[in-house]
Amino acid sequence: MELSYILKLLGGLALFMYGMHMMSNGLEQTAGDKLKSILEKLTKNRFLAILVGTGITAVIQSSSATTVMVIGFVNSGLMKLHKAVWIIMGANIGTTITGQLIALDIKMIAPIFAIIGTFMVTFLKNKKANHLGDVIAGLGILFIGMDFMGSAMSPLKDNPAFVQLMTTFSNPIYGILAGAIFTAIIQSSSASIGILQTLASQKLIPLQSSAFVLFGQNMGTCVTAFLASLGGNRNAKRTALIHLLFNFIGTFAFLIICLATPFISFVENLTPNSPIAQVANIHTIFNIATTLLILPFGEKLADITLRLLPILPEEKTFSTTMVNDISLGASNIAVAELNTYLRQMFQTTRKSFESISATYLLGAKCDVDYIRKNEDYINSLNLQISEFMTKLSYLDLQESDQQRCNLIFKLAFDVERIGDHIINLQEYGVMLNHKEILFEASIQKEMEQMKENIEQTYQILQTETLYQKKTKLEEIEQLEQDMDDMCRLFRKNQIKRLKNEESDPKTTVIYSDLLTNMERIGDHMMNLAQALYNVDVDLQYSK
Repeated sequence: MELSYILKLLGGLALFMYGMHMMSNGLEQTAGDKLKSILEKLTKNRFLAILVGTGITAVIQSSSATTVMVIGFVNSGLMKLHKAVWIIMGANIGTTITGQLIALDIKMIAPIFAIIGTFMVTFLKNKKANHLGDVIAGLGILFIGMDFMGSAMSPLKDNPAFVQLMTTFSNPIYGILAGAIFTAIIQSSSASIGILQTLASQKLIPLQSSAFVLFGQNMGTCVTAFLASLGGNRNAKRTALIHLLFNFIGTFAFLIICLATPFISFVENLTPNSPIAQVANIHTIFNIATTLLILPFGEKLADITLRLLPILPEEKTFSTTMVNDISLGASNIAVAELNTYLRQMFQTTRKSFESISATYLLGAKCDVDYIRKNEDYINSLNLQISEFMTKLSYLDLQESDQQRCNLIFKLAFDVERIGDHIINLQEYGVMLNHKEILFEASIQKEMEQMKENIEQTYQILQTETLYQKKTKLEEIEQLEQDMDDMCRLFRKNQIKRLKNEESDPKTTVIYSDLLTNMERIGDHMMNLAQALYNVDVDLQYSK
């Protein structure tokens, strides 16, 4: 093969991949944060969830992107593992749309698409128009790239070595391996299937061989999901495993069908003059039939992953997922991920506060190790948020998503400061234990009132609908004012006790500092409440 043909082939592949990227990214940005709300809310039953997965994947043109988003939701606790099964099934159906678009063969008008899209991106100032321009230009560039590849591959018809290579794919094992490896390398089943359609259009690979390569391509697309799940918890890995099992079952079933029935001939006769459509039709039939096959046993599929990756005790703790791998679709789960970090920080401060309260009110020994461990965990999550924000700066986030991410970054500061004040309370608790000092009954009664005030604020802040209800904000404002009033009153009470020799001077110093720290906790909680008002971020307790 001459160098000019090789360069043309690589150039065509580059245009095809770039067009695919432009189209996918443009569609994703056009859809915006609707993807997140759709995935979270419109999954009440399996059929609706499959339709949601199909629709979203058809929109963003990437089953990998949908699966990565689902992994993020499952990891964050926003979606149950058994519900993810149906979304992934739908995603596999939705990804067949790309092949069907390619089968339309609009290469004659592809340059017009590229020109119109480029004009919209270059000269229009509206962001939505720019994203739509990306979609149109990407579609045009995609077909131009396919035409380039087709022209470059045409001479290979007369190359005996290449023809022999394509013929070897009629062996199911070789075909499946070739498709899986190639798709795993480029991490896009849509792109790899598009290349397979180009080979078929030039009659360089028979449909029998194409089918086995296509089955392997469906296996190879699972690699992206596995890479996304590596940094997540075991539920994220189970979600990726569901994706793999789905395609493995489908490949095994269709391998038998292709070898034992005239299935290939049937598909070939549907569109005898269009090899591109034949490949697209096999892909569509494969995913729809596999979904129908597994549909009655979808929850069993989730149960199988639970057997392969059993639930461990430590799974009750939080683990991060997308921080080390922000890929296509991740912009739609960025808020959910950051919100999870923030929620875990906040809930950990509550556990520490409950522990330290027992030191002052019950005379219990201060659990230094527990509170210190929680503080390290809070600091670690705060660092995760900072690192994630740095990575998100490279993404073209929707403005609403960017605002929420920025807000969470600011909220994390207040939560981290609450943790610091609890550490101060812990240090005074150690001092009380060491000197065997126990507060008088009057002080303990006052401390109980402040404790109840903070606990009420914690409870309200962890109400999911806080940002929707003005009354909740007003309640916290009143609690914060009550805390300020109590601190002033209790300081006066302590001065009286000191004058009447009803309290020890050492106790007075410690109590005064305790009042200051508890008042500061109330201040930071007030900051959280004001920032959360009318914003789609929550601190709800996750069981």
